[in-house]
Amino acid sequence: MGGTGVRAVGREDSWRDVVDHLAGAQKSNRGAAAYSRWVNRPLGRRLAATAFKLGRTPDQVTLVSAAVTFTGIVLLALLPPSLATGVVVAMLLVLGYALDAADGQLARLTGTGSMSGEWLDHVVDCLKISALHLAVLIGWYRGFDLGDGWLLVPIAFCAEAAVFFFAIILTEQLRRRAGAMPPVTADPSRPSVLRSLLVIPNDYGVLCLTFLLWGWHAGFVGIYAALAVVNVGLLAIALARWYAELHRIDAARLDASRAEAM
Repeated sequence: MGGTGVRAVGREDSWRDVVDHLAGAQKSNRGAAAYSRWVNRPLGRRLAATAFKLGRTPDQVTLVSAAVTFTGIVLLALLPPSLATGVVVAMLLVLGYALDAADGQLARLTGTGSMSGEWLDHVVDCLKISALHLAVLIGWYRGFDLGDGWLLVPIAFCAEAAVFFFAIILTEQLRRRAGAMPPVTADPSRPSVLRSLLVIPNDYGVLCLTFLLWGWHAGFVGIYAALAVVNVGLLAIALARWYAELHRIDAARLDASRAEAM
């Protein structure tokens, strides 16, 4: 939930003016998946503007996001797997995700980004991505007519999501410690539309929408399992790339140390 403030706005400004300010201060879309880029961030801007007008803080928005998201996860685990349950859960998860985008945008708008706020945001994110797949596991076990082997799918998806979240955060921290920037493969001012479309399976927002099919058991299982397989593949590619990048940084630092010692 870090970031710097943008041009000063006040609560006397209209809601639309605040939204426009946020749009002008939007972080780069480079690497962002399609749903996050074209749906979640714009929706988050509107929620951030609303929170600003109401005088809320980024941490308060984070906690509301957590409450909404975990309500959906609890309902997913406890209610019968019906169409109505899926629609309610999907709506709650989508709203929670949009609020998750809003807290960071509100922090940038007000210049109140903090380490404690970023910590809170990441802890909530880590918990929700694991709990969601565990709720799917419970729902499948209680209400789906599936063989026991299928229960490995949400377990594997949970492990993939946790490892991906940990690895991307750790890689970023190691880059910062080394004073290195991630490799740029395209002009950051012109984010790739193709890449945003290709990484759709990795988009948490798309996962949220799949619960609209929760009442259609065969359809949900098929799509969820396909997402799990694709995400495991994307994780393998990402891990190999990140390891190679950090290995190059290590080699460059070692060469620099040897050169200084000569």
